[in-house]
Amino acid sequence: MEHMLLLLIIFIPILGLSNGTETEQDFTWHLKKIPQIVRERTFSLDSPKFEAKTKLELNSVCGIECQRKLPVPSLSDLKSLLSYETVFENGTRTLTEVSVLGAVPDPAANTTTRRPLRRKRQIYGTDSRFNIYDKRFMTNFPFNTAVKISTGCSGILVSPKHVLTAAHCLHNGKDYVKGSKRLRVGLMKTKSRGNGRKRKGAKRSRREISAAKEDPKATTELRRPSKGDERKQRGSGRKQGTSDGMPSFQWTRVKSTHIPKGWFKGVSGDIALDYDYAVLELKRPHKRKYMELGISPTIKMMPGSMIHFSGFDNDRSGQLVYRFCSISDESNDLFYQYCDAEPGSTGSGIYLRLKEPNKKKWKRKIIAVYSGHQWVDINGEQQDYNVAVRITPLKYAQICFWIHGNDENCTQG
Repeated sequence: MEHMLLLLIIFIPILGLSNGTETEQDFTWHLKKIPQIVRERTFSLDSPKFEAKTKLELNSVCGIECQRKLPVPSLSDLKSLLSYETVFENGTRTLTEVSVLGAVPDPAANTTTRRPLRRKRQIYGTDSRFNIYDKRFMTNFPFNTAVKISTGCSGILVSPKHVLTAAHCLHNGKDYVKGSKRLRVGLMKTKSRGNGRKRKGAKRSRREISAAKEDPKATTELRRPSKGDERKQRGSGRKQGTSDGMPSFQWTRVKSTHIPKGWFKGVSGDIALDYDYAVLELKRPHKRKYMELGISPTIKMMPGSMIHFSGFDNDRSGQLVYRFCSISDESNDLFYQYCDAEPGSTGSGIYLRLKEPNKKKWKRKIIAVYSGHQWVDINGEQQDYNVAVRITPLKYAQICFWIHGNDENCTQG
């Protein structure tokens, strides 16, 4: 199964290229000029209450038909929507107002594209998820970029100190969720230090206990080792271990979180999925390979119209789950698809593999954030989709600004 999975991951782009007229299409990362996000001023706000309940499925959100009717945001609107809140680990909060330079409003921004139903019936209806059991996959790129958020979501590493996830994993539109006050990020561990000897065990136990309070399921895999692991632990004195296919986590504190103001109710009128993304800054840098950001292409520019993502689905507790599927519909800001996924995988980074400019090498980049299973309004009726927030040039500029602290490294994407 592991070899079969590896072959799927390697050859899916090639399969997309070998289907009919798609052989003539240019599946390349095309660099685009990015608008500038400029910090104007930052001022302090009252500390959040941290009383909201985490809700991993949203209702009454603006769906496909609603997206078509939305007015094109003006530069003044963008300034308000892209201003952002930052919450620090000590509970303090600030609001940063920004200006946007170089953004040209698109009159056709909110049109949607629907794939033919015939194609949809050929793609969906089977569970495309794979459990990643083998540590050779689990602890290597691209799977090792997936992380677990202590509020019950997933995320993806986008720099040595930053994680991209969904805003609703931290904030319900009115207040920050309870678990976000002492937020932790779980990175999959490759091997325990000291070959199982308990070095700095007390300090490690406190971090895991703290993470367990935030999300009791997050450390399930540490409490339920297999019988074989129990025998090894008795022989070596190890108290923490991992059964095959169940990763253990190194929990790291979050130093600060950034959420765009467009996510908050009262700014956009209702929860706006367009802004369901957030960046977490870790207190300490990791030494793992992370995945770069990319500008989300249209469906026609994707090999086989396929997207990929990995996360920690609640129905497969403690396991890393990978899936791929075709996109069903798209708007300027959202992807609508039927990737098989359960709560827990929300916040995962959706990625795509295209060729680098002037090179034969294929490269994976993050093009969207998985927002989760949503009920959206279509012709006056509620219909369910799995929805992802596309990384547009403006969102790329903002996320890149959060990562680097300036726009010097964010001119092209």
